[in-house]
Amino acid sequence: MDGGAANGPGTGAAKPRRRQARGEARIAQLLEAAANVFRVSGYNGASTNAIAREAGVSPGTLYQFFPNKEAIAIELGDQLMHRWRETYGAAFSPSDIELPLDRMLDAVLDPLIAFNCENPAFAVLTHGSEIPGVITQEHDVLHAAMLTRTEQLLSTVLPDLPAEQAHRIAGMSFVLFKAGLDLVMSHEGSEREAYIRELKTVMYRYLEPLACDPPSAEAARRIDTP
Repeated sequence: MDGGAANGPGTGAAKPRRRQARGEARIAQLLEAAANVFRVSGYNGASTNAIAREAGVSPGTLYQFFPNKEAIAIELGDQLMHRWRETYGAAFSPSDIELPLDRMLDAVLDPLIAFNCENPAFAVLTHGSEIPGVITQEHDVLHAAMLTRTEQLLSTVLPDLPAEQAHRIAGMSFVLFKAGLDLVMSHEGSEREAYIRELKTVMYRYLEPLACDPPSAEAARRIDTP
């Protein structure tokens, strides 16, 4: 009778939930450790042993949840990609269109910069030929979506801007942002803040002539921003 009571519905249902919670906590611990190892060593330089050591567990414990480094990278990359989608979705809000250019740049760039600074492993897992293909493919799709969103924003703010020029400006803006972000990420503290200000200055001075004095379609064809 006592043995049957110990294995009754209440206890039997609770144990799997506890095991699942412990498993999820362990996975989160391993992914956090992996993010630190990838940040310091890069993808190629990382190993499952280093990740286990960073997490404070044995390699055998790690292998209970992940068969290899690639599986860890894919799981971590998937989580970071989900957060990135949420970040860029919030950054490119329709309400930003009504803002002055400097405040619009703050609204768009600040969340993107903050995400990358808070998740340095994201850059490691989205660049390089050695990264698992599924991660880079998802990143390419997301990059294309962001480029399209930038073009749409430009076309809304500057309805007379020719479509081909909006495409070029959006592409150039992306290149400027990514180059500036590399410098931002390579510094810390006050120097990082200084580079963030420089990046915004570059973006502002590139876009300000268009935003403050929108050209007609004919003028845009004659001037043609590089």
